[in-house]
Amino acid sequence: MALAPQIERVWEANMQVYGADKVWRQLAREGTAVARCTVERLMRRQRLQGVRRGKVVRTTISDNKAPCPLDRVNRQFRAERPNQLWVSDFTYVSTWQG
Repeated sequence: MALAPQIERVWEANMQVYGADKVWRQLAREGTAVARCTVERLMRRQRLQGVRRGKVVRTTISDNKAPCPLDRVNRQFRAERPNQLWVSDFTYVSTWQG
């Protein structure tokens, strides 16, 4: 019994979103005894991939021509009294609006 057609059938039946682990589990539920690494290898050979969840967040778009801000404290982060020196660096702040 050839595994490649079975793997592709399970992958197609699940809207092409299943990765090797879920395909392997489905095959086991159907009674096909196969190693997970074999399913992974055959999926790679057939160029079948599961969907990767999550959104790629690009936090910085560099502009090498833009001038760098001045270092107004000359790397001396020591204050003699409260509220004398405030330093911040907001590289990325996630909001609901994007």
